[in-house]
Amino acid sequence: MLLQLTYASRPFGYDSAMLTGILFDARRCNARDGVTGALICRNDLFLQLLEGPEAAVAATYARIRADDRHIEVRQLTSRMIADDARMFGAWAMRDDPAASWVWTRDEVDAGVPDRASEAEVLEMFRRLPATDPPA
Repeated sequence: MLLQLTYASRPFGYDSAMLTGILFDARRCNARDGVTGALICRNDLFLQLLEGPEAAVAATYARIRADDRHIEVRQLTSRMIADDARMFGAWAMRDDPAASWVWTRDEVDAGVPDRASEAEVLEMFRRLPATDPPA
């Protein structure tokens, strides 16, 4: 069994260099630790799904909570999944700029991500276009 965890946060000091740094760190650490996942990102929202061995995901989430590039970090979902049920098994960290189907800025400001059901949160990740990781 693996842990699948989602969280939302607000970026602090968001720009392309900051995002590149986050993705570089995530891909390096996640590949090392057997963690996979996806990050939906824009300047007012990070929405991330992590999946992997329970201890590794917990350690990754603890690093994220301590990272000053995120503020208002809050866990949205946490569940155990089968080893073969990863949503992003080929990705150390898939990234996607939040498109129009993700909550609006007003909805984020009003706390909609915090009130979303597990199914609603996971649907955000299921909507990501299917692509292969870069070689």
